[in-house]
Amino acid sequence: MDPQSMPTIPAAEYPQRWARVQAMMAAQGLDLLIAYADDRATFGAAHARWLADFPVHFEPACVLVPGEGDPVMLCGPESDQYALLSGRIPDVRVLYEFTHPDEDYPYATIQRLVEVIGDVVPRPERVRCVGVAGGSLMGAEVRDAFRQALDVQWGDAEAAMCNLRAIKSPAEIAVMRYAYHLAEVGLDAAVEAVRVGAPERAVAAEAEAAMRRAGAEGTGIDTIVASGPNARPILARSTLRPIAADELVLLTVAPRYEGYHGAIGRPVLVGAPGAEVRRAVDVAIEAQQACYGAMRPGVEGRAVERAGRQVVEEAGLGAYFLYSGLHSVGAIEFEPPIFGPSSDARLEAGMVVSVDIPMFNAPWGGLRVEDGFLITEDGAERLNETPFLIRR
Repeated sequence: MDPQSMPTIPAAEYPQRWARVQAMMAAQGLDLLIAYADDRATFGAAHARWLADFPVHFEPACVLVPGEGDPVMLCGPESDQYALLSGRIPDVRVLYEFTHPDEDYPYATIQRLVEVIGDVVPRPERVRCVGVAGGSLMGAEVRDAFRQALDVQWGDAEAAMCNLRAIKSPAEIAVMRYAYHLAEVGLDAAVEAVRVGAPERAVAAEAEAAMRRAGAEGTGIDTIVASGPNARPILARSTLRPIAADELVLLTVAPRYEGYHGAIGRPVLVGAPGAEVRRAVDVAIEAQQACYGAMRPGVEGRAVERAGRQVVEEAGLGAYFLYSGLHSVGAIEFEPPIFGPSSDARLEAGMVVSVDIPMFNAPWGGLRVEDGFLITEDGAERLNETPFLIRR
């Protein structure tokens, strides 16, 4: 690993993002935007990472974006120097609403939200409508404190912020290509570690160590190594269960690199798990290929998802296709737009999407076949070259 040659998001891209957010705010009539973030691994840090390259840890944070001028990073009293060191917003304030009542920080300059707004907004008395992104992550105390601090109209800006992230810049695409490379590295290491008697967690450890060595900063979701009956539910966490002979092992890896994700899912056949399992794997592979063939810009995502779902249904396995198998990937491993049957969102060139063919809660267990794709001007490019059929 040569850190100097690895792709990153250049500093110059962040002011461009701020300008795009302010254009969205103007279009929606927002005087101010509060983008909340925390360190929940799956989706908590997304807004702070995309707006400021700040990998939130331990304390919550938010980015305050005025209608004009530069944003301000608001954080807890233990995070200000960390935010200055690692983030892209030079104005970092410690927010009273993020402090703990039992902690004392006598050398910290702590401001209330209304004070910060008075500093950064030229005419704070004209702030009438404030948009909130990440509002569903806020605890009740923080949400109530914000609402008590500002007597304004509050709006939900979550969908608008996610839509701004949907089409990736060239730098983002380069970073995500590397994230998918890391996912391949991790999956290869996991496959190599799968053997009869190996505990699930030992296999997960090999995957995560390999990805870390290659440059991953962490994972978007916990690495899944689910064997035998553990593969049956949609959600799984690796356990101490030893892998047994003649069973299916589900692997799902989702490394995080420079704030972005890649995700690959594969069933591994250990010995001979049986004809039902092998047929389900073959159907999932066919459905994955059908989605790939249907992807192109301008197409409704649900039409692509339907192509895969139809293959599974015609094979008599539709009852196990339990969730929408097509979604965007980026600062969240599973982020909007979600291209399920009820969505009319269309694929656009520059999107990175995951095709996840699920079969779960089946009598024989469960599996997924998941790959990443870049939507191009005339179709789609697969971002990983992982073999579909894997035996051990």
